[in-house]
Amino acid sequence: MPVLDMIQFVLLPQMVNGLAIGIAVVLMALGLTIIFGLLDVINMSHGEFYAIGAYLALALAGIGISYWALLLLVPVLLFPLGWATESLLVQRVYNDKERHTRTLLLTFGIGMVLEDVLKLIFGPNPQRLANPIGGVTDLFGVIVPNYRLFLIAIGVLIIVAVWQFIFRTQFGASVRAAAHDPNMASSLGIPVKRVYAMTFATGVALAGLSGILLAPIYSVFPTMGRDFIFMAFAVVIVGGLGSIKGAVIAGLLLTQVQAVSSIWISPVWTEPVVFALMIATLVVRPEGLFGKLGYG
Repeated sequence: MPVLDMIQFVLLPQMVNGLAIGIAVVLMALGLTIIFGLLDVINMSHGEFYAIGAYLALALAGIGISYWALLLLVPVLLFPLGWATESLLVQRVYNDKERHTRTLLLTFGIGMVLEDVLKLIFGPNPQRLANPIGGVTDLFGVIVPNYRLFLIAIGVLIIVAVWQFIFRTQFGASVRAAAHDPNMASSLGIPVKRVYAMTFATGVALAGLSGILLAPIYSVFPTMGRDFIFMAFAVVIVGGLGSIKGAVIAGLLLTQVQAVSSIWISPVWTEPVVFALMIATLVVRPEGLFGKLGYG
């Protein structure tokens, strides 16, 4: 195949597809990295909250609620679930000597319970949310599904909104203060426990939002969170634990590597390529590409 045809008909469509998936992975990774940056908690149940977002969308669409209303409703419904999870369960092990081990095991257990609950309610069979935007667009000779263009556009808006929320609002300043020194923040009158709960809930709401955005592209099934959570963890590790900028750059970079490499190798081997990059990053730069939450 001529080089120009290869670029137009194979490489560019793959890159656009990788960009759409990358935006969704970044949204998941943002939730993970915000929770880790502030709470120092590796949330192993994040993938299950992503699945709950997709299933909530599926169930609510079944009673006639439009997809556009669900984009607002699903994160709003997941926010109190995340708040309750942090306040009633995760917060209980913050002061434990084995804090890291216990929070990791606790969130892993929460994830297993949530996965089984989804199986009991919805069954193990895959389901699909109807695509709200049909058709394709010709972008300079590259045919792109309209829904993927919408996914890219709304994903960028959400990423910018999260960035503004963390670095341009009073609550964001409280989050960063609590992340750097919770005792000092508490002495200055910042309600640290409430900030912790709101931050965890925001991360869960972002996971749910990713679920509804990807539900029209992928099948919805109880273990769907596992597929994306490994990629999201790789993004957070490569970008730097707790770094929002790192999550965005690493998310777009790794998904492009995965999308483009699938042109020449079997898709089965694209994930090992991504994880090899993650290991190489850890060897060369163990703290990841960027710093922690609060440093951008």
